[in-house]
Amino acid sequence: MSFLNAFSISSSALTAQRLRMDIISQNIANVNTTRTEDGTPYRRKTLVFQEREGTPFAQYLSRASKERYLSGGGVRVSAIVEDPSPFREVYDPGHPDADENGIVQMPNVDVITEMVNMISATRAYEANVTAMNASKSMASKALEIGR
Repeated sequence: MSFLNAFSISSSALTAQRLRMDIISQNIANVNTTRTEDGTPYRRKTLVFQEREGTPFAQYLSRASKERYLSGGGVRVSAIVEDPSPFREVYDPGHPDADENGIVQMPNVDVITEMVNMISATRAYEANVTAMNASKSMASKALEIGR
């Protein structure tokens, strides 16, 4: 694996985790949104991660040399999906979106779950920054050897 490949893998993970944090922030911001454009409460969103394929040249080298370590190319977000879990029901007869029984359908967002996911995304982001800095340090030390 080259140093540039390591940078590419870490940068793809940084991009994916940043998008994950954006989606989590959107979920938290809409925790009380009872009506969206389609008339339903906000539905929690999550990401689907997928391994990013390596470059065609790396795949060719991998097949030619029978080695598998060149094929990975990092991570990418393949989809943003809505959580199909049911909406929370809250009794609030004074709410404009309450039904005839005073029940309001609230978004299926749990703030505690979102905060745990935010901490997880932050730690994953920090780990990838550390990996990128380690790769940068190794590349720098390798260049110093040649002097």
